[in-house]
Amino acid sequence: MSTSQHAPAEIADLEQQLQPIPEASRSHRVSGQFWIWCGANIAPINWVLGALGVELGLGLWDTVLVLVVGNLIGMSLFGLFVLLGQRTGATGMVLSRAVFGRVGNYLPATIQACLAIGWCALNTWIILDLVMALLGKIGIVDPGASNNAARILVAALIMSAQVVISWLGYRAIAAFERWTVPPTIVVLVAMSITAWFFLHIDWSYAGPVGHVLTGSDRWAAMTGVMTAIGIGWGITWFTYAADYSRFVSRDVPRAKLYLASTFGQFLPVVWLGLLGATLATKSASVDPGQLIVDNFGALAIPVLLLVVHGPIATNILNIYTFSVATQALDLKVPRRALSLIVGVFAMLVVVFFIYRGDFANTLDSFLSGIVAWVATWGGIMLVHYYWLLRGTQPDTAKLFEPVGTASLPAINWAGMAAFFSGVAMTWLFMYGMVPALQGSVARAMHGVDLSWLAGGLTSALVYAALGPVVARRYDGMPQPLAPAITVKGVVS
Repeated sequence: MSTSQHAPAEIADLEQQLQPIPEASRSHRVSGQFWIWCGANIAPINWVLGALGVELGLGLWDTVLVLVVGNLIGMSLFGLFVLLGQRTGATGMVLSRAVFGRVGNYLPATIQACLAIGWCALNTWIILDLVMALLGKIGIVDPGASNNAARILVAALIMSAQVVISWLGYRAIAAFERWTVPPTIVVLVAMSITAWFFLHIDWSYAGPVGHVLTGSDRWAAMTGVMTAIGIGWGITWFTYAADYSRFVSRDVPRAKLYLASTFGQFLPVVWLGLLGATLATKSASVDPGQLIVDNFGALAIPVLLLVVHGPIATNILNIYTFSVATQALDLKVPRRALSLIVGVFAMLVVVFFIYRGDFANTLDSFLSGIVAWVATWGGIMLVHYYWLLRGTQPDTAKLFEPVGTASLPAINWAGMAAFFSGVAMTWLFMYGMVPALQGSVARAMHGVDLSWLAGGLTSALVYAALGPVVARRYDGMPQPLAPAITVKGVVS
């Protein structure tokens, strides 16, 4: 990275205490951002989610359409949060202090920290069956045994690697992704060639024989997939984006950073989603991961490396983001200590999942639904930074002032009102995997899930109406802002 001579020590110290990253210590290269986001999404969960459309009864090309269009929209919005980190040098949960207030921001910061723990544990646990099947394929374990001790050992090794890399900080995360993702892509290319040219994929698959979805049922299934791994997948990364782009110099052209980051997300999500969907056409009732184990033969060892790499590449971001989100709660705990704490706690949760897999599946459903809160948070943040403060450089320094500062409200009631309005609307339009996450409007629409749209738009509109009052007081804005959002305002 092109940083100042003393950048490594400076960055390590700034990361420990959650301080803004100064311009002199930032990178002038965007390749690190591409590899970070690409690595985070080359994970088995994406080929499993890619099979979701087929498993819900959609045809192959309906599923592909949702994947491509949904991710084009979701990743384009994700890129705006990447630019926000570059513009300010602050993490996502620090930036939201301006929206929710210094104390009010404890709510989204706590939600973000808890979700990071949950995803860290689930991402580690979810690949253990596949790892055991691959180890059985090469004769290391008995594929017919429970292998719980081996599962715990594998999980502990993966968790240790995740904690060590996250403990070292951003530079180690960027280096890990830069050196490990290219060979992982090579394995993915080999898997794709094997699947698409030798496994007799049904490219004309339109749905289960005699049960092809039409009308409202088809639309409901498509919106469900759109929320899970279309637009919804890009939305789930909003709260993470600035944590890593804050290390990129403001001298780097915004368009260059935007394209590198969004393409780094788009490529693996769509690629792996397509792989999972095509494999699922062979048997909509079989986990596509098991099809990989059964059919790839000599690729067992390379596929094993890809499978193990997946949770590590994703969870180093979960652990790192947990640490900076927890520091945003004004806890005076060094970031590295928090990395160790979350690793130990997540490992205990993984062990529990190994013996109580039914509970893990239930938690997975709830987490998939709960992340819809990010659309609500994102709508408010976009209005604040791309409309209320358009054309200006945000006063980041006040976000790091001690608790009780007069520069920020303790609670920004405009932000809180917008947030709870958006969450309520999100639930009404949500059609999740469990009854508790199926809102009345979504049920009335026969399962159509527009939660991300309803929550994001509602929170944005409420904050657009109420936010200027608070913004004029704390950001020195002399006049109410015009309600129109211009193209210039969106990209400024």
